[in-house]
Amino acid sequence: MATETVAKPRTSLRVGVQKFGTFLSGMIMPNIGAFIAWGIVTAFFIPAGFTPNEELAKLVGPMITFLLPLLIGYTGGRMVHGVRGGVVGAAATMGVIVGTDIPMFIGAMIMGPLTAWIMKKLDKVWEGRVKPGFEMLIDNFTAGIVAALMAIFGMLVIGPVVKTFSNGASAVVEWLVTNGLLPFTSIFIEPAKVLFLNNAVNHGILTPLGTEQALQNGKSILFLLEANPGPGVGILLAYMIFGKGLAKASAPGAALIQFVGGIHEIYFPFVLMKPIIILAAIGGGMTGIFTLVLTGAGLRSPAAPGSIIAVFAATASDSYFGVALSVLLAATVSFLIASVILKSSKTPVGETEEDSLSAATSRMEAMKGKKSSVSSTLTGAGATTAVMAGPIKNIVFACDAGMGSSAMGASVLRNKIKAAGFPDVKVTNSAIANLSDTYDVVITHQDLTERAKPATASAVHVSVDNFMNSPRYDEIVELVKSSNTERSAAPAAAAAAPATAEAAPEAAPPSDILVADSVILNGTATTRDGAIDEAGRLLLNRGAVDSGYIDAMHEREESVSTYMGSFLAIPHGTNAAKDHIMKSAVSVIRYPNGIDWNGKEVKFVVGVAGINNEHLQILSSIAKVFTNKAQVAQLEAATTVDEVLELFGKVNA
Repeated sequence: MATETVAKPRTSLRVGVQKFGTFLSGMIMPNIGAFIAWGIVTAFFIPAGFTPNEELAKLVGPMITFLLPLLIGYTGGRMVHGVRGGVVGAAATMGVIVGTDIPMFIGAMIMGPLTAWIMKKLDKVWEGRVKPGFEMLIDNFTAGIVAALMAIFGMLVIGPVVKTFSNGASAVVEWLVTNGLLPFTSIFIEPAKVLFLNNAVNHGILTPLGTEQALQNGKSILFLLEANPGPGVGILLAYMIFGKGLAKASAPGAALIQFVGGIHEIYFPFVLMKPIIILAAIGGGMTGIFTLVLTGAGLRSPAAPGSIIAVFAATASDSYFGVALSVLLAATVSFLIASVILKSSKTPVGETEEDSLSAATSRMEAMKGKKSSVSSTLTGAGATTAVMAGPIKNIVFACDAGMGSSAMGASVLRNKIKAAGFPDVKVTNSAIANLSDTYDVVITHQDLTERAKPATASAVHVSVDNFMNSPRYDEIVELVKSSNTERSAAPAAAAAAPATAEAAPEAAPPSDILVADSVILNGTATTRDGAIDEAGRLLLNRGAVDSGYIDAMHEREESVSTYMGSFLAIPHGTNAAKDHIMKSAVSVIRYPNGIDWNGKEVKFVVGVAGINNEHLQILSSIAKVFTNKAQVAQLEAATTVDEVLELFGKVNA
């Protein structure tokens, strides 16, 4: 049977908002410590603080006016274009800071990524065209010019626009409070949380507005609209008492994780299992907000994660009673509503509570677009613990070309399965175009799963976000253990793996797959695309590929990342680019300072071009090295090319 583990193609408006919210969150969350630092200084040293101190209170204004926006601008820029993007993003953010008289968080969220994106596009234009010796001069001056121009643009254009928006949004919030309508925002916020749209609301609107209010009033109610743990814990308490089966058994642990750990997504499957329970979350949220309005309570800074510990740590000195009452009443109302719903509803005929929770967890992961970090708390080992009709004999890794990333992943998992005592389980790799419905388990990158399913409808599908060190591999090993051990005495007529061009090689590859001339210890590229070009040129210079293959390497990277984990990326061409390969070859480039690879740090880039499995033995050696931390450290410390070749099981050819 097929098991879905990821969302369908990410084209919906909801997924777009999710991705936007995740990007906003990525700029705010790394800097929460700085927000907390500002909150602590404010709590203690302003005139209304615990220990008023006029001298130390001078820190408050500069921290919120300059430090926090600059950190956000730098982080946003770095997400787009590495450290270089962070620097120009922070410099450009100064424009919106100077051009307004309010904390410019929204402006920083715009200027940081925008300036870094412009810098990235310009770097692409002249990359490879600068004469040797002039790279640093060109890089520094172009960055300075772009940053200066964008700072001016931010000061004259973006700053005033953001200030107008901020004033308007603040007026809307004030109007809602004045007219007693703020609690009704829970009608939108609580469903948004379950649909993973909360980051766009919380970090895109509530945190910037709340920080501005906190600067003026010492606290803000907005910080607790989304972060209040009361509604979620009330639902989980109801399941503890009135739930059944697995839902009842897992609710106590989930409640602890949600209330103390602050991971709210742990209760989302309990809502999705019975969608009408969203009314409990809405009722609890409205009650909590109404209590905050009545008591005038609020937080000094964002509470992230939404743990009761983080909430109280950020609570203003005059708001502990109001905040505590808000959480308590929110949990109480949510519990009462959820209890009534659970007592009056029944599990559908033929479906157990365990089935419902597992299905709801799968739906939650589908909406999130990836495996939840806490789903195993609810359902055990995860989606890969599906019941198999027979023992597992054939596992395939499938990627676009079946040449690089899938070969590496197959090597890693093959070693794990052999170490577990199942040497007869065949682990191969294949291009998606060559798949047939003869495999027991199909493993793909999460962006390729939907393409693999039509040809392998009877297989269990497992999606990973990288092929090198995915935690899903341990789940697959456990699945093999349970399926093959339980049925070891029964006859198994497992289909043999198809004889595709991607099967494991039987003969030793030529000795010139990886040679000294194809190893560089100090790469010169500073960007992902530059590193792909550099790795591709090594293959081109050896006559292994033509120039069209390098274009295909970029095309492959734009569709699915070749980042493997463990500081490794293995760029290679698409399946359609095999005509551009003349012979098998591998190139290895080390970047000691690291390169930003779609938000991941990469220090080793392995360019791959392969024909008839000749390159797979080298890739297997590389995979073994990069799953061994000690050997990765040896690679980082290597001073000669021979040391690198020796680690990969080669002699200097």
